[in-house]
Amino acid sequence: MNRGVLASLLASALFATVFLISGSLKDIGHTEVYGWRIVLTLLIVAPVYALVPARRSQMIALLGRIRARPGLLFYGAIASSLVGVQLWLFMYAPMNDFALATSLGYFLLPLVMVVVGRAAFSERLSRGQKVAVALAVVGVGHQLLFAGGLAWPTLLICLGYPIYFAARRAARFESNAAFTLEILFLTPLAVYFILTGVRGPEAAIVPVLSIGVFGALAMFFYLGAASMLSLSLFGLLSYVEPVLLLVAAVAMGEQLFVRDAFTYAPIVLALVILAADGFRSARSLRRGT
Repeated sequence: MNRGVLASLLASALFATVFLISGSLKDIGHTEVYGWRIVLTLLIVAPVYALVPARRSQMIALLGRIRARPGLLFYGAIASSLVGVQLWLFMYAPMNDFALATSLGYFLLPLVMVVVGRAAFSERLSRGQKVAVALAVVGVGHQLLFAGGLAWPTLLICLGYPIYFAARRAARFESNAAFTLEILFLTPLAVYFILTGVRGPEAAIVPVLSIGVFGALAMFFYLGAASMLSLSLFGLLSYVEPVLLLVAAVAMGEQLFVRDAFTYAPIVLALVILAADGFRSARSLRRGT
């Protein structure tokens, strides 16, 4: 479990590092940076499924399911397209002054997932989850009424990712091997972006490649943590990333105002309640077993 916690924290730190480096690249096209990230992620993650027997068996099993039911490719294509848009946004936002809007999207994502679980999969909400959702509504309501509304990157993240996870669940494509196939599906477009992208100065080569490598390593640690930790603990640790993204956004020069406290404070408090509720449920489950 300790290794899983460390892997999750490293993944969050590396994602924030990618975010911060992206924000420093002003003289190169975001699509080219996105392309390099996709290609390098595939080059680092794919060999794991070729060389590690357990992972190779997982991939073979997934390909066998697809061969038996080709219709699953429809859901796979939807999931791949959705995650591709999210990975693109992660490059675009910090390079175009949408870093704070992106961090807010990741703050809202766990709360939206709770609502989607209730609406789409009939999952019951605990008392803590209901309180957390109510607090999130307060924060979002303030943003809508008094702070200019929710920016489109915020909406794309907090609404797009739930659709992505729902598509994966519908096809039972929830394994790490499925993510590797999603990246493979995105690779031709990524190569096109690299070949046709706006060329920046030679000094940008190192940060661009570092984004690709750090992004791939972050995903490697993230998937590793998912396989080593219980779902509840893994979910709790996922709250670290939006905090780091908020810090990165401020470090990149985006400003927080006093009025923003009325948006972020209820949402952060909602996440704390959601985390405590998840921790309490995990302890109850362990005692029951």
